[in-house]
Amino acid sequence: MKKNIVTVVLFLLVTSYLQAQKSPVNYVNPLLGTATLWDPKDLGFVPTHRTWGAEVFPGSSLPNAMVQLTPVTQFHSGSGYQYEDTVIYGFAHTSKGHWNLCHVPLMPVTGQIDADNYKSAYSHKKESAHPGYYQVYLERYGISAELTSTLRCAFHKYTFKPGAAKELIANLSLSNERVKSWDIHQENANVFTGFQQAGEKIYFYAVTNHKISKIDSVKKDKKIVPVVDFVNENKPLELQIGFSFVSVKNAKENLEKEMLGKSFDQVRGEATATWTKLLSKISVMGGTERQKGIFYSCLYRSFLWPALRSDANGDYTDLSGKVVNKGFNYYTEPSLWDDYRNKLILLGLLSPQVTNDVIKSLIDKGKITGFMPTFFHGDHASVFITGSYLRGLRDYDVNTAYKLMLKNATVEGTRKYVDEYNTKGYISELDIANPVTETVTKAAVTKTLEYAYDDYAVALLAKQLKDTASYRMLMKRTGNYKNVFNPATGFMEGRLANGDWVKNFNPYYPYYEYMYREANAWQSSFFVPHDVQGLIGLYKSKHAFELKLDSLFSIPWKGYEAYNISGFIGQYCQGNQPDHSYAFLYYFVGKQEKSQAILDSIMNHFYDLGNEHLSYAGMDDAGEMSSWYVFNAMGFYPFSPADPKYIVSVPLFDKVRIQLANGKTYTVIKKNRGKKITNLSYGGKKINDYFIPDKELKEGKQLEIITK
Repeated sequence: MKKNIVTVVLFLLVTSYLQAQKSPVNYVNPLLGTATLWDPKDLGFVPTHRTWGAEVFPGSSLPNAMVQLTPVTQFHSGSGYQYEDTVIYGFAHTSKGHWNLCHVPLMPVTGQIDADNYKSAYSHKKESAHPGYYQVYLERYGISAELTSTLRCAFHKYTFKPGAAKELIANLSLSNERVKSWDIHQENANVFTGFQQAGEKIYFYAVTNHKISKIDSVKKDKKIVPVVDFVNENKPLELQIGFSFVSVKNAKENLEKEMLGKSFDQVRGEATATWTKLLSKISVMGGTERQKGIFYSCLYRSFLWPALRSDANGDYTDLSGKVVNKGFNYYTEPSLWDDYRNKLILLGLLSPQVTNDVIKSLIDKGKITGFMPTFFHGDHASVFITGSYLRGLRDYDVNTAYKLMLKNATVEGTRKYVDEYNTKGYISELDIANPVTETVTKAAVTKTLEYAYDDYAVALLAKQLKDTASYRMLMKRTGNYKNVFNPATGFMEGRLANGDWVKNFNPYYPYYEYMYREANAWQSSFFVPHDVQGLIGLYKSKHAFELKLDSLFSIPWKGYEAYNISGFIGQYCQGNQPDHSYAFLYYFVGKQEKSQAILDSIMNHFYDLGNEHLSYAGMDDAGEMSSWYVFNAMGFYPFSPADPKYIVSVPLFDKVRIQLANGKTYTVIKKNRGKKITNLSYGGKKINDYFIPDKELKEGKQLEIITK
């Protein structure tokens, strides 16, 4: 009996040790987020069409890389991959999760094919994905496909059945965008090159380990699909492909510097090591295996965009079409409407040099257009740059950045209707008799609220740079949110040009671009992160504001169907960004524990939904949804991302350690299992509110959170 007990104890100790030693990279599941929600209980409505999932890709990429090598199960979808699909059309080399990219799709084939029919069935039972690696079995052709990558290069390894003819479809007329032109040709016995012009123009230089017999094509009507035929050799077909947005020559140089001469296993091993280094900057103790799996999968997902666009030699094609080299890594624009809220702060915390270069890239684009670029809606490059600057990231020309930001705020251009906003103090809306979700006007309420916050961000930087006149002007405008608040209803509502309220008002109905941007009145009426006390002051009392919040999280969603508005707690929507900071608002009325109940519910329910436990509540939007989880699981969040501080909450884990770029380690310790924070201290010093400044966080001390 004693021997059995000892054996059991030893087994438990060994199991515990192995779990403790499990590498963060082994917790990551790149398939998390690839499935779509169908269950009305998860969605909040009965779907009549496929709803949007997280729209993420499961393929191989490195952090913020140029190449995202991933399977395509349908073109003109978000990432090109949907878990519920049953066929694969090829493997593309760029992906984001929005309806673009999917450059240069390649498909290994054998036997008879035609231009319209070369897709292959596949099964998830013969599919696997890990950071920097993807594998799937193509049933139609009996081919095992393996993929790995470097920053600018892709490595394909295809194992055919013995004796099978080896061919490669290069359907360059396809991408998630309209293809304007393309070219492919054989350069020598083992090399083919070309380009695809689809939005951006991408060049490629491919080296194969089999000799190329010819590059032919299959045709149907006007459709021409290139086919690369290989001399059959008794070994897997391997393709090493360099990419560039500058030239074939640079694509070749990228390949030579990053991949050529290395084996598949060597490149895969280096990819794993790169991800291990990044993900290991955060270690967590306590929590369940499920929580760790979601956490590290979300952390991984947070570092895939923005994407690199400059070559190994520093060359890139700027916004004017010129090839330039300015000595920094050039990146795509971030998804600023989405990820300014949290992802870009996480990027700055763990990858500060990438963040500096992303800002340099924005400035470079702004100098060409005359305005600071932004994305989709609002003017949130201002929040990103100011927040980064105040967090100590300053390796860029801040004066040029500021001038562009100030121009955005004062001259009609990037900010639509900014003249009206500056004159009236709000953006007017139209009174539409029978608006529907798809009605497109000005999204005036959302713009007014967001511009007020953007003004706050620009004002903070004006103060730092001692532009006192602009600071005062902008700070006065930060109160413009009050101009769209209707005290009779307690909602932010649309106003006509004459000052009257929009008559046909329904606070429950969602709009894409009428009064609100991808939201309803409930999901828009609390967006004042820079002045919560001012927002509360619009209500009769703190208690009245609390009751309004209670209603936000308790009045059921009315069953309205919209593509990217799903996953509800009452009227609150976790499946889209506009209200992602609202759970914290209870802090400001002295009810922190009510906030924590909401945060815990979101983390527990909305990140591995569905039958396969592979669905998010909504679109990841280039890492915003994922970063929301990462921050809240660690117990601190950038409530107002322009401000260099974080609001503290109860973490999922007992202990979190973050290796900072300055070499110090920031630690979060949770004591007890309650939702109510009874004591906060940092470095042994009591915190009297719920905020920790970024400057103090980077001193690398211990944050202790005691709950009951």
